[in-house]
Amino acid sequence: MYDLDKKDIDIKKLADKAMNDKVLLHELLKGVVSKDNTTRSNSFNVLQIVSVEKPEILYPKWDYFHKMLLSKNNYHKYIAIYILADLTAVDKENKFEDIFEDYYGILAGDKIMTASHVALNSSKIALNKPELQSKILDRLLDIDNIHQGRQNELLKSYVIEALRKMYPEINDKKRVAKFIEAQLDSSSPKTRDLAACFLDRCTW
Repeated sequence: MYDLDKKDIDIKKLADKAMNDKVLLHELLKGVVSKDNTTRSNSFNVLQIVSVEKPEILYPKWDYFHKMLLSKNNYHKYIAIYILADLTAVDKENKFEDIFEDYYGILAGDKIMTASHVALNSSKIALNKPELQSKILDRLLDIDNIHQGRQNELLKSYVIEALRKMYPEINDKKRVAKFIEAQLDSSSPKTRDLAACFLDRCTW
């Protein structure tokens, strides 16, 4: 009925409709765990607009996305990583605090696909929940001891991107600068470039 299995559908139009259509919202929630790649991708893209523009609509489905976060399916994890980060904007019941270890435990895994996006979404979570900033910062700056994958140097590029967005609100800027300076010798070209850019623009 909603053509979620079709390519080139109007994502924004569907998102606007989903904000007032419980039937469509239900289909989207089923769609994000579909085995069909197009349905899953379309459903996620629509729900992500909803989670950014009207997070209160999806907040009652928190446990649903938490279950996806715990899934062995990395596509499900990836989707939950983004949606849950968006929902921290309206997390008045402090549900994220209860799943903090589940969320940041992904950093210790060997899958760059999920670990990198936990790092990247950290800035959004820290800005939405400033009381967790220090705890999140500790995880990001200790990435050498946390991540077990072979692509740790690439993962640091995502950490740097998150730190750049968090930087204006970070109290311990010297600690962050020290971490960034160490990445100027990274074996990852992307990480080296982002470190240089960060130091050029952020720490003057």
